[in-house]
Amino acid sequence: MADLVSRAAPAYDGWTADALAAALGVPRVELHEVVRSTLDAAHAAAAAGAPAGTLVLADRQTAGRGRGGRRWVSAAGAGLWLTLVERPRDASALEVLSLRLGLRAAPVLERFAAGPVRLKWPNDLYVGERKLAGVLVEARWRDDRVEWVAVGVGVNVVPPPDVPTAAGLAAGTRRVELLAELVPALRAAAFAVGPLSAGEVAAFADRDLAPGRRCAEPLAGTVRGIDERGALLVEDGAGSVRAARAGSLVFTEERS
Repeated sequence: MADLVSRAAPAYDGWTADALAAALGVPRVELHEVVRSTLDAAHAAAAAGAPAGTLVLADRQTAGRGRGGRRWVSAAGAGLWLTLVERPRDASALEVLSLRLGLRAAPVLERFAAGPVRLKWPNDLYVGERKLAGVLVEARWRDDRVEWVAVGVGVNVVPPPDVPTAAGLAAGTRRVELLAELVPALRAAAFAVGPLSAGEVAAFADRDLAPGRRCAEPLAGTVRGIDERGALLVEDGAGSVRAARAGSLVFTEERS
């Protein structure tokens, strides 16, 4: 049915929602065979009172959501398409949450990948020059208080055959085994407080895809890393370093 929005799934790779919740140590798992976006389903669950740690999983998305409103189809069985509902206690940490999620997810994904997992500011994970996974964080506020955060993550288990710039995980990777390691890492990132520590900035630098490369967006110049508030540092032609706190990193060669 072309206008299908959501259809409940009885199992995920043979696991029921209750069995997955118990295995992953989360209060609730919501399973969908197909959904427009797990982010949309997670927001609906949170608005209805879903507790922190609620996990929304879909086998397929018809309108997966990325930065800048980009949409794509997420094929059945080809990836891990999830959103976590969290209710963080430190709203000020939201400005670095995407980076923290990538930092925590990278070593987990690396155990299932064909090579080192690297980070591209602000929310992408790569193997070599190919994108393996992406993170999207959406918060909902009441007055000046954050009510919940939806942490959306998409991982290519098998790279889309029509996307030559995509990476996948090692053959035989089981999604539930990946979930068992990934979910605790994401939850730990969501409950961290404050700006990035010196150790986190250094850990990002160790995996950073960008330093020394020329970029066209969000500023034109040469990438010099990030700061503790998660800003991208870009050096212009005059030697001045500016900080970009929003947008997406586009390398100059990606424009050619």
